[in-house]
Amino acid sequence: MDLHLDSWGCMTLDPLTAAAPAVQLHVAAVVVAIAFTPVQWLARRGGRVHRVSGRIWIATMVVVALSSMFIHQLRLWGPFSPIHLLSAGTLVGLAYALGQARRGNIRAHRRAMTIIVAGALVGAGVFTLAPGRILHAVLSGP
Repeated sequence: MDLHLDSWGCMTLDPLTAAAPAVQLHVAAVVVAIAFTPVQWLARRGGRVHRVSGRIWIATMVVVALSSMFIHQLRLWGPFSPIHLLSAGTLVGLAYALGQARRGNIRAHRRAMTIIVAGALVGAGVFTLAPGRILHAVLSGP
């Protein structure tokens, strides 16, 4: 499926549709997490929208982290790579951040969530744009 983007060239979803189901699930979960991130930033802290969308965001990030464990395109240590360490750290960070929110330690909760967004979404997201990666192939076209 080609999407023509004027001066940007041609984008294709073919590399993603041909990817393993774990990759497709991972990308779908990332898209949902990215969509909910500004909702979290803009919603009133502690309000219903923040709490409900926060639960969705955390559940989605758990799917992101767990699905990455089944993606083994980069292999530095057996089937694993530094991305798998980031995923494990994300799971620990999510549990910590949720626990801090429940304890009322909002400063620690906010700090942990900021680190997760910066590392797991922004940092890892930038890494996926490298040549040879599926997202790079999607954005650069055939």
